[in-house]
Amino acid sequence: MKFSSLQENLKQGLFIAGHLTGKNQNLPILNNVLIEAKQGNIKLVSTNLEIGISCVVRGKIDQEGAFTVDAKILADYISLLPNQKIDIGLNNNSLTISCDSYNTKIKGQSAEEFPLIPIVERGNFCKVPVQLLRKALNQVVFAVSTNETRVELTGVLFNLSNKELILAATDSYRLAEKKIGVSESTIESASVIVPAKTIQEVVRIISGTKEDVAGELEDVEVYIYENQIMFVYGSTEIVSRLIEGQYPDYRQIIPGQAKTKATIEQQQIMRAVKASSLFAKTGINDINLDFPKNKGGLIVSSASGQTGENIVEVPGKIEGEDNFVVVNYRYLLDGLNTIGGDEVVVEVVDGNTPCLLRPANNSDYLYIVMPIKQ
Repeated sequence: MKFSSLQENLKQGLFIAGHLTGKNQNLPILNNVLIEAKQGNIKLVSTNLEIGISCVVRGKIDQEGAFTVDAKILADYISLLPNQKIDIGLNNNSLTISCDSYNTKIKGQSAEEFPLIPIVERGNFCKVPVQLLRKALNQVVFAVSTNETRVELTGVLFNLSNKELILAATDSYRLAEKKIGVSESTIESASVIVPAKTIQEVVRIISGTKEDVAGELEDVEVYIYENQIMFVYGSTEIVSRLIEGQYPDYRQIIPGQAKTKATIEQQQIMRAVKASSLFAKTGINDINLDFPKNKGGLIVSSASGQTGENIVEVPGKIEGEDNFVVVNYRYLLDGLNTIGGDEVVVEVVDGNTPCLLRPANNSDYLYIVMPIKQ
């Protein structure tokens, strides 16, 4: 194997593909990145056996071949080199790297020992605008459960139908749902659960690649095949297993007709909730939301025998009945942080029913917080 590439290309490729590698004591080759120079492409590949990432970088191949080396050592070394052409070759069991006055050898392992990345057929796919997908994934992935006892809740539901993609996530205490349109689709309908770790890798890559920074790419291609999903963005492919199981029918817990609706400026309710959080009971994290119809806004309050109490009147428009609900401020802040827009609508049925939040200017996103029952 012998090829050359610019330092910035290799650095970018290792940023994308090298992130999955770590210190795997049981299978040390998983700490390596596979370098393939074949058929005119220089490809960098990594895997943790659940997710596989490959990235093609630009360069000139003089001799085809493949080899693996420790991803962290290679990435750290490449990042130290000047932004010039780097010549890379294979000598016995070492990768030789030359750039300007720098010359090194990094010991590695044969490419034949590297795990195979599953092949995802490119038949069933949809294209999603990258800006919409990035925002949507960020708006739901934080609500995924970390409890492995209900494995289906450790992923994000992808429900595709009629060129609309619905993303949903819940940990049983809160729920986030986002609807986005797809720009092209060969899939009539599909419902799959994508692991949260995969979603985090997708967000990291579509948020930090050169193509995204330059705004050169508009769509992410999503392929679904058997129990695998593949995201393709430019020269990068992310392949992941899907979570098996039935996602709960979460729409049953979405409240119906609200008895009270408050329209509040997002920044003002954020400040009020943060202030009240300082006086919430430790371990319960409870704050009170009062909706008095004869006053000009929402009242956020909390009280603790140890720290004191706090009351904030937040100006806003209250419609419907007097109402009251107690919620966990951490869950409420998570939703307020991601909801977007200048104003947020808070809808309540009663103190025993989930509290619903959505942006005031559209209905594509909703967030539900379960109440703390008194």
